[in-house]
Amino acid sequence: MRRIPPVAVPEGRWGHDSVHARYSSHPYAEAGGTRFAYRRFGSPGRPPLVFFQHFMGNLDDHDPALSDAFASDREVILFNHPGVASSSGIVPGTIEAMAGDPITFIDALGLTTIDVVGHSMGDLVAQEVTLARPDLVLRLVLVGTGPRGGEGIGALPAWVAELFTRKYARQEDMWMPILFAPTQTSQAAGRAYVERIVACADRDAPVSDQSIAAHGAALAAYGAAKDPAYAHLKGLRLPVLVVNGTDDIVIPTINSYILQQFLPDSELILYPDANHGAHFQYPELFARRAHLPRRLAAPDSP
Repeated sequence: MRRIPPVAVPEGRWGHDSVHARYSSHPYAEAGGTRFAYRRFGSPGRPPLVFFQHFMGNLDDHDPALSDAFASDREVILFNHPGVASSSGIVPGTIEAMAGDPITFIDALGLTTIDVVGHSMGDLVAQEVTLARPDLVLRLVLVGTGPRGGEGIGALPAWVAELFTRKYARQEDMWMPILFAPTQTSQAAGRAYVERIVACADRDAPVSDQSIAAHGAALAAYGAAKDPAYAHLKGLRLPVLVVNGTDDIVIPTINSYILQQFLPDSELILYPDANHGAHFQYPELFARRAHLPRRLAAPDSP
């Protein structure tokens, strides 16, 4: 594996001059028979913050408004799971099996502790990673997601499922109806988000049909594993911040309430006029709230 130096983050607004956008090529980490594509930048010192991506997203669909904000005082790591975009391999058939891959990748980077910000399906994987390796994850931020066996997970209404199949002249525009509410204010935030992600100088490859099909099947199986007591959540004993929009059409917002009720140590934030990508709609608020609170801070944070 080739190590790369972190990139210092300049002050200023996000956009074409952001660290994420300027970091135009990504390295690979060879581990467990997989060639993991990733980006790593920011200020070393604290445990790195690892982002876990959503369904049909690649490592450049992460919002640079967020990754750059977090990278102001720590390292940030964005990566693709096996079989996703420019990473090699095949997507496993279950969420639980997918959890082994980030552990392999993180161990290959020589990291012993991390914080995690996940989104949607990425959060399902992140929960399983934390259950498997509670020594590894210090803090968990779960956005637009739910528990194993949650309400409507992997069972999209037909009109929502159709949104994921639409073709656009600029395919990244697909995220506007999926991640943002159908109001003028939310759609304006969606357009701003899309402009931020397409500003990356060397965008990652699109996801494959195999990865879409495998992830869809894994989501359906995960959502079908019902347990009204959500007993597995008791194993997540670390501080957890749960975030969503008030009307998530992909993983219904009720799941965020379930997480907050059943997790041993959690807080819940719901953003108004927001859908599945609430943190992209309110990047400054989210970065500030997920970044600063003492009770959700890593042990060595001020």
